[in-house]
Amino acid sequence: MLKRIVQLFFVLAGVTLGFIFIPEFISLLEYSSIPDWLGNPYIGAVIGAVLLFMATFWIADYIVNGMRILEEMIVKAPVTDVLFGTLGLVFGLVVAFLIGIPLDSVNFPVISSFLPIFITFFLGYFGFQVGFKKRDELKSLIPASRAATSKKREELEAEVNSKIKILDTSVIIDGRIADVCQTGFIEGTLVIPEFVLEELQHIADSSDVLKRNRGRRGLDILNRIQKELPVNVEIYEGDFEDIHEVDSKLVKLAKIRGGMVVTNDFNLNKVCDLQGVDVLNINDLANAVKPVVLPGEEMHVQVIKDGKEQNQGVAYLDDGTMIVVEGGREYISKKIEVVVTSVLQTSAGRMIFAKPKLMEKAL
Repeated sequence: MLKRIVQLFFVLAGVTLGFIFIPEFISLLEYSSIPDWLGNPYIGAVIGAVLLFMATFWIADYIVNGMRILEEMIVKAPVTDVLFGTLGLVFGLVVAFLIGIPLDSVNFPVISSFLPIFITFFLGYFGFQVGFKKRDELKSLIPASRAATSKKREELEAEVNSKIKILDTSVIIDGRIADVCQTGFIEGTLVIPEFVLEELQHIADSSDVLKRNRGRRGLDILNRIQKELPVNVEIYEGDFEDIHEVDSKLVKLAKIRGGMVVTNDFNLNKVCDLQGVDVLNINDLANAVKPVVLPGEEMHVQVIKDGKEQNQGVAYLDDGTMIVVEGGREYISKKIEVVVTSVLQTSAGRMIFAKPKLMEKAL
């Protein structure tokens, strides 16, 4: 849609420029072979429209991309920055217009034509910079409302500064987000995009039993969050038709709204990091709250299976942390005392290496 508007602007500009300048250009050529109808202003308008419309095939995409980048910058900027910058720009343009009025009467071509354009650009830019950089001082000149108490202002600032949390499909199906919200560790508004709901409903309607159960579990979790938990839930009804992947839509939404993506997806986590979007990963939170285990500590575990290396055994803590027991293969299906030798933190979680306490005593 934006590209069509740009093309329409170029066509109208071509009509105007062609109507004014092409007949004059034709008359300057003074070739006898040129038909007289080419000097018609309406023919010139058509020629100008066609030429500039053809030019849009090369430059329209660059203009649209530049406008979208500018749009993202303005949307992400604080409201006060945009407001005072715009006021400064308007004030600079008004001053430039007032200065340009007496310059129009000057007969010198450079002063009457080029200088007003330069003054308009310079004062517009200068006004924007002054308004933007002096915004804090200008805000102090505006008297605060007497009806608003300091407590209400603090609450409003806290609400504005609290970023929204945008949920993706994986974290909804996982279900732990509901327990985290119930404990009160999540602040602000939870945003559930409509395209995430559509993906969740598509999973719930799948012919595969496992996928169908996962989708229905996700819908139950959303119902619990919205009706039973003391959190503010917002359904975002917008969509990005030019983007097909749900993960890319989530990143785009987080950029526009200035929010944080809540996910369990490792790949989406990396994409958010690359795009400069804040992300909350429930798996990282789970790993962070696991009890700290130091080398030399003793624990009582049950060896469940053999490990990858020779004579290794594998046990698990209640939170799912894997314990690799050196020489623990002979203790499979038995509960033994082990001594921690080292702890390894990986992207998949925490891994503990230990050896039987009996072996420690023998040594």
